[in-house]
Amino acid sequence: MSSWQLAGMLLALTGLVIYYPRELLPKLRAEPGYQHFVFASVVALSLLWSVQAGIKDGLNLHFLLVTTLVLCHGWRIASWICLLPMLLLIAFGKLVWQDVGLYALSSFILPGLFSYAVFLASYRYLSRHLFVYIFVAGFLAAALTIVLQISLTALWFGLEGRYSWNEIIDNYWLLALLLWFPEALLNGSAVTLMAIYRPHWLRTFYDREYLSAER
Repeated sequence: MSSWQLAGMLLALTGLVIYYPRELLPKLRAEPGYQHFVFASVVALSLLWSVQAGIKDGLNLHFLLVTTLVLCHGWRIASWICLLPMLLLIAFGKLVWQDVGLYALSSFILPGLFSYAVFLASYRYLSRHLFVYIFVAGFLAAALTIVLQISLTALWFGLEGRYSWNEIIDNYWLLALLLWFPEALLNGSAVTLMAIYRPHWLRTFYDREYLSAER
């Protein structure tokens, strides 16, 4: 295990422990419906993350759906939910266990935190309207989050020296220009459907504020 891998593992573990959502287990025990929702989230992420495309080993592209997950569960719970699909990637040989820390940081801990920050900024500084929630917290946040995730992964592989910067930029990072819109559309569509038909699934969606007649 390299020093980069060890540092990534320690940082990821520290962040997950410090920001562990203490309400998660009591909520799972008390609400069977929430258990099903968490399980469905794990299945959806596992399916999306398992379908990967990439030119170089390790530099893989796949849909994240982290923005939708964060809007549904909050950043802390979302980060812990993402651990299960990541473990499945290891089990199926799509991710080596030594990379779990750096993968967690670059794929869902930091991108999830960024996505949640975009939501908080839109909630505080923009009009609390359904369109703003869907377009900014859902569509735009997802587009920026996938670009951030690809950029963090590119930075990781570049600083660690696995590939040259030219290989990373030409064969991986530039592909972010192709993936941001499908990722944004996927998350935006999911958030739109839930806001209309299942608003109680969105932990960050407040009916009285976003659907108020006064607004």
